[in-house]
Amino acid sequence: MSRVTLLALQILVAVVCIALWEVLSTVPLFGKILLPPFFFSNPVDVFSQIVKWFASGVIWKHLAITLWESILAFVIGSLGGVLVGFWFARQPLVAAVFDPYVKMANALPRVVLAPIFALWLGLGIWSKVALGVTLVFFIVFFNVYQGVKEVSRTVLDNGRMLGMSERQLMQHVYWPSALSWMFSSLHTSVGFAVVGAVVGEYLGSAAGLGYLIQQAEGVFDVAGVFAGMFVLSAFVILIDMGVTLVERRLLVWRPTAADGRG
Repeated sequence: MSRVTLLALQILVAVVCIALWEVLSTVPLFGKILLPPFFFSNPVDVFSQIVKWFASGVIWKHLAITLWESILAFVIGSLGGVLVGFWFARQPLVAAVFDPYVKMANALPRVVLAPIFALWLGLGIWSKVALGVTLVFFIVFFNVYQGVKEVSRTVLDNGRMLGMSERQLMQHVYWPSALSWMFSSLHTSVGFAVVGAVVGEYLGSAAGLGYLIQQAEGVFDVAGVFAGMFVLSAFVILIDMGVTLVERRLLVWRPTAADGRG
């Protein structure tokens, strides 16, 4: 399937969903509107709210703050996950000793941590960044750890037989093996970095997309809540596209689906 066809199908799904939303929230069916506008709003009002935000310029400040928090959370969490994941995979004793503590830390509910981070770090950006880091770190850590552990034993033995040093093995065997796993986790982590920032803003902030959504929710502005969520979704897609570009740049050696066809 070509990229144009795939993009057309993706757009078609969005158009169908929005059309259904519009119909069910504005046209009575069997004498009743199935999605009452007070609870579900409608696409026209949501789109109007988004246009109003961008036309007035009020959204840019909030987008910039959320973007900065998300980038910091994504970068710090990803780097930490990659480094610790490699370290644990290459040091089985360390991994065995810390295994229960890693699982305990990963099991902690992040929403509970948000007020604690706000208490420790204040209501500025760093409490939101810390929450995002806790979400991103473990996703990247577990994938990198598994990616290094999944290195083919045959490839390792052949490399050592050819006289490769540990540094060369790391560069030419372990790192390429972990890259696919790492980028798979990074695509998921993009969303979680933004979620961490927005949840932190929602619970206590004076700016950001989470703040906008919280303010709209406080006055029962359902259109504003949905508008914030749509802007947030588009925001995540754009960041994910950036990760995809970097992935294609670094994984040029990996065969594509087209290459595998006879």
